[in-house]
Order: sequence, then C-alpha cells, then structure tokens
Amino acid sequence: MATLSGLLLLVLVVAAVFLFFSFIPIGLWVSAWAAGVRIGILTLVGMRLRRVPPAKIVLPLIKAVKAGLDVAIDKLEAHYLAGGNVDRVVDALIAAHRAQIELSFERAAAIDLAGRNVLEAVQVSVNPRVIETPVVAAVAKNGIELKVKARVTVRANIERLVGGAGEETIVARVGEGIVTTVGSAESHKEVLENPDRISATVLSKGLDAGTAYEILSIDIADVDVGRNIGAQLQIDQAEADKNIAQAKAAERRFAALAREQEMRAMVEEMRARVVEAEAEVPRALAAALKEGRLGVMDYYAMRNLIADTEMRQSISQGGESPKPKEGGSPSEERK
Repeated sequence: MATLSGLLLLVLVVAAVFLFFSFIPIGLWVSAWAAGVRIGILTLVGMRLRRVPPAKIVLPLIKAVKAGLDVAIDKLEAHYLAGGNVDRVVDALIAAHRAQIELSFERAAAIDLAGRNVLEAVQVSVNPRVIETPVVAAVAKNGIELKVKARVTVRANIERLVGGAGEETIVARVGEGIVTTVGSAESHKEVLENPDRISATVLSKGLDAGTAYEILSIDIADVDVGRNIGAQLQIDQAEADKNIAQAKAAERRFAALAREQEMRAMVEEMRARVVEAEAEVPRALAAALKEGRLGVMDYYAMRNLIADTEMRQSISQGGESPKPKEGGSPSEERK
C-alpha cells in the first residue's frame, strides 16, 4: 500500500514539474539572462496568461539589445497583440540603426501595421530600387507612334510610407509624362535624337509627390518607332467619307428611279386617257351627224384639215406626204 502511494506521489510530482516547465519557459528565461536581457519569471507567466508566445517577444528583444537598441518589452508585446510582426519590426530597426537612418519604434510599428514591409522599406532606402515601366505608346504631332520603355530609380521615403502611394502610382505618372512629352514634339525624330528630353520633362513635373518613394533618376531604356497613326486615321477618314458619298449617291439614284417610275405611271395613265378619249371621237361624230349638228360638208372640211396637218408634219420631218385615205374628199384626191 505504501509503495502504491509513493508511486502515485512520484507521478504527481513529475506531472507538476512537466506542467511547470511547459507553462513557464525556463529555457527562454535562461537564454535571456545569458544575453544580458533581464526578464522576470512573472513577466513570462503574464505573457502566457495573455496568450502571447514568449519566444516571439523575447527573441526579438535579445536581437535588439545585442544590436544596441533600447526597446521596451511592453511595446513589443503591445505590437504583437495589435497584429504586427515583431520580428520584422526589430530587424528593420537594426538595419536602420546600422545605416544611420533615423527610425523610431513607433514609426516602424505604424508602417508595419499599415500593411507595408518596413524591413524592405529600410532596405530600399539604403539600396535604391529600379522599377521598369511597361512599353508606353505615344504619338507625336506628325502622327508617328513611338513605343518607349523607361527605368525609374527610386528610394523609399520612410516619412511618407504611411499614407503614401506605391509603385503603381510611380509607373502611371511616368507613363503619363512620356505620353505628354512625345505628344508635344513636332516630329518623332526630335524624340529619337534627344531621348533625354523625356527624362528631363518627367523629372521636372515632381511625379514623386504624395508617394512613398523619391525618384532619383529616369532612364530611357528603349525607343521604337511604331505605326503611322496619322496616315491610318486619314485612310479611315477617307474610307468613311467614301462610304457616306456612296450612300448618298445610292439614295439619289433610288430617288431618281422612283421618280422615273412615277412619271412612267403618269404617262401610261395619260395615254390610257387619250386612247379612251380618241375612242369617243367616232361616236361623237356619228351622233352629231345623226342629230344634224354636223353636216357632211363640215365633216369633209374637218378631214381635209386633218390631212393638211399630217402632210405639213411629214414635210417638216423630211418624210413623204401621206396618201389620201379611202373615202376622202375630191380635194384630198387632187392634192
């Protein structure tokens, strides 16, 4: 019985020691003291209670102390609880300290919480970065297209990292400057002869205002001649004018055809009316003779008048005189 109680007591002691060492990072505390960082056990226990991994605070603190920086452990813990990257902030502070760049912990923490890589920003501030723009197409006043590619050397401006625009804004502004410079040139040859005028114009505009970078230089990497946009536009305009003229001509032609059809219909209608009227003439003559309103001599006189008229028309047209019709008057036969 005593042996069983002793064994149970031993198990409880081992479990208590295991829980103690797993809850209190004694090894980490020893490492901090060996590095000259004075951290109390209760401080490490408080980190455990606040659900802060002690290693993520103590190890960056050891690096900062060894680099000669004075960083409070409470600030590191507060930055971790705010969702920041403590290790990256400490590395940025060490890099800035070595490069003699003024950077406070508050500024570095603000940059990190803003979503920017503060360590990369310090590195770009020390070692400027080259940004290569995509091919920018611009057209000179003579209508020739130029395709320009530039390289922009920038340096990070730590003071404007919070709230400043990024690389996309720099690239867009440089592209706008290239288009403006080429578009203001009278001829594309001016740009080909002096490509540095693009750099001078772009730099004079202060394109880095409001951005997180400072433009150091703009170098034109390549300039190629593209299409003749002016000639193409003139060809397109001429083609459009031709299509408009053809459409108007077709409209006039269709209108003329419609008028011609209308006139033909009117002529046919008039001919029909004339034929109809001519068909009524014999009936009217017969009725007049029958009723006594027209005598036989009057009828022959009218026939002579018609014959004389037809003869004159034939003579005026150079034809032969018409033969007298059967049943004509003796005067017609004499003629």
